[in-house]
Amino acid sequence: MQWTDEGIILSARRHGEGNLVLSLLTREHGRHPGLVRGGAGSRRRGEMQPGNRLEVTWRARLAQHLGAYQAEPLEASGARLLEDGDALVGLQAVCAVLETTLPEREAHPALFEAMLALLAALETPEIWPAVMVHFELGLLRELGFGLDLSVCALTGATDDLAFVSPRTGRAVTRAAAGEWRERLFRLPGFLGGPPSDDLTSDDVYDGLALTGHFLQHHVLAMTSKELPEARLRLLELFAPSPTTSGDGVV
Repeated sequence: MQWTDEGIILSARRHGEGNLVLSLLTREHGRHPGLVRGGAGSRRRGEMQPGNRLEVTWRARLAQHLGAYQAEPLEASGARLLEDGDALVGLQAVCAVLETTLPEREAHPALFEAMLALLAALETPEIWPAVMVHFELGLLRELGFGLDLSVCALTGATDDLAFVSPRTGRAVTRAAAGEWRERLFRLPGFLGGPPSDDLTSDDVYDGLALTGHFLQHHVLAMTSKELPEARLRLLELFAPSPTTSGDGVV
C-alpha cells in the first residue's frame, strides 16, 4: 500500500539505533504513525521537531502495519518557536492533546486546516492563546462533543451570557445562573461572555479550563486516559496568581 500526503509532526520517538517513529496529523489520513529510517540522525534532527510540516509518502504491505515514511520538509513551524517559551508550551500542549484524543487513521481535514492556522498564530503572542481555545472548541466539535455557547440553556436568551454548564456544555445568562453560579464555568468575553476591552490571562485561563473539562470528561473518559502533562502546563501558564488578577496576556 502507498499514499502521499501532508503531515504535521505530533510526536517523534526513537526506534532502534537511528530511526524515528513519527506520529503525524495528516490532511487526508488523520493521525497516522510511520517509521522514518535515519530520522534520529543529526542531519535530520531539525526537520523532525513537533509542529513541523512535511510531505510524506507512506508505504506498507498491509494497511494495519506501522509502515515507513519517506519525508521531505515543507515548513519548520515548530523549529521557529524554540526560542519563545510560552508559545512552545502551547505547541507542546496541542500536539499532546491531538496525540491523546484523536483515533488513529481517521481523517479530519478541517482539523488539519485549523492546526495550520494555529501554528501560524503561535508566532503572534497577542492572539495565540485565544486561538488555542477556539482550536480546542473545534476539536470537541470534530469529536462529536460541540458546546453551545450562543444561547442560554434555561431561558433561550442570547444576551448577557456569562456562564457554561459543566454538565451540558451550554451557556447560561448571569440572571439564570442565580445561586448555581459557583458551580458553573465562567464564559470569557472572547467566547461570547461579558465583553471586555482586552484579552486577559484570566480570560484565557477560563477558556482553557472550560475546554479542558470537556476534553477530559467527555472525550478521554471513554478511554480511561488523562489530559496530557503538557496540556496541564499550558493551563498553569495562565493561572491567576494569588496577588494579581486580570493582567493582560502580553
